[in-house]
Amino acid sequence: MTWKCAVVDIPYGGAKGGVNCNPREMSPGEIERLMRAYTLAMMDIFGADKDIPAPDMGTGPREMAWLMDEYSRTRGMTVNAVVTGKPIVLGGSLGRTEATGRGVMVTAMAAMGKLKINPYNATCAIQGFGNVGMWAARLLEERGLKVVAISDLSGAYYNENGIDIGKAVSYRDGNTGSLDKYKEAEKINGPDILTLPVDVLVPAATEDVINSSNAKKIQAKLIVEGANGPTSSKADNIIFEKGISVVPDILANAGGVTVSYFEWVQNRLGYKWTAERVNRRSDRIMKDAFDNVYKTSIEYSVPMRIAAYMVAIDKVAKTYKYRGGF
Repeated sequence: MTWKCAVVDIPYGGAKGGVNCNPREMSPGEIERLMRAYTLAMMDIFGADKDIPAPDMGTGPREMAWLMDEYSRTRGMTVNAVVTGKPIVLGGSLGRTEATGRGVMVTAMAAMGKLKINPYNATCAIQGFGNVGMWAARLLEERGLKVVAISDLSGAYYNENGIDIGKAVSYRDGNTGSLDKYKEAEKINGPDILTLPVDVLVPAATEDVINSSNAKKIQAKLIVEGANGPTSSKADNIIFEKGISVVPDILANAGGVTVSYFEWVQNRLGYKWTAERVNRRSDRIMKDAFDNVYKTSIEYSVPMRIAAYMVAIDKVAKTYKYRGGF
């Protein structure tokens, strides 16, 4: 998270925290009690000027509302800015829900421009149909790409003529949140979605799905990492040797933390931005970050992942240098 924030040049540090549990097996009441207990345990860490949590796997606006409420109770006043990803009515930002997927779209389009891939002739496969994958699919489809494959825990679904993402979302939402038995596409083995002959591959599920056992089989020209750490270190070298371009996770999925930052700014200002303003500013930040990383990769003849870390580490190192110490 530190490097991700540095890449997109927002004034946050970063960490990850959570609870080892399976929310799918828990009742809403159990999840609420867990969130409130977690908030109390982290009370000395959290704060609008200290550590500002945001939703990740297994959590969403509902859980962030509970976190904000529990923190606010201990302070005797409402503290909206202690957490981001909240419901709109509680100080959440317009555009936050789709922000990570939108950032994937923006960086994918920027990379396609560099690689001379025409979006109107391009095909795309998206692993993971949760918040990030679904929004990436929707937004890439809007910009002309043919999404030929999607997947979730129930398996992968392929249609060479393209999948109507709107229909797929409606089916999933009406089917207890799963694509199981989706009839508009052929069901294939889940891992096979990664090796389909497509122009753009978006792994937006979990970590290490691209590894040394399947990296040689990947046929995509461009990989845009919607998930955190979807490519193992061993696979990275194989992908690079194959000449496949990769927009790394700390750049590609930084749209979420960018709009989280916008939400925090709005809470501190006490003024809500329009969705248009949020999208315009986040798109500009993501595009500028991509251009900076791409320029560095060309200048030093390194993959974009290395270039992203070079940009991020250089920024953090400079802050330590200027702050000094004794």
